[in-house]
Amino acid sequence: MAEWFHPIVDTESEPFWKGCKEGKLVIKRCKDCSKVYYYPRRWCPNCWSENTEWIESKRRGKVYSYSTIHQNPAQPFASLVPYAVVLVDLDEGPRMMVNWDFAIPPDKIKCDMPVEIAFRDISEELALPIARPAK
Repeated sequence: MAEWFHPIVDTESEPFWKGCKEGKLVIKRCKDCSKVYYYPRRWCPNCWSENTEWIESKRRGKVYSYSTIHQNPAQPFASLVPYAVVLVDLDEGPRMMVNWDFAIPPDKIKCDMPVEIAFRDISEELALPIARPAK
């Protein structure tokens, strides 16, 4: 397995990364304007309220766009080409960027295709969200 760069886990993102490790996708919702958003941050990007909460996503959505990478000399990515990065519109509303499941060829990706968010362990402490076709 390739060695991974680890994301920075801070107090704002810790619940997100803990959820990923537990197989849950948790995202933020503003209690004042009801906006659901991703990436995790304290303030609502819509109304700037700090009155926010974590909610569990259904982990389902559709491919908005994607890019297939055929060349990347940087480690750990050189051994993974071709691989894809996918923009997913979650059913709850936010758009998130994730890796495509490395076990599925990138040529299987289509815009608007239904996908689910799964998780790939990169260490004993961390798992990354990935997209794959919905079952």
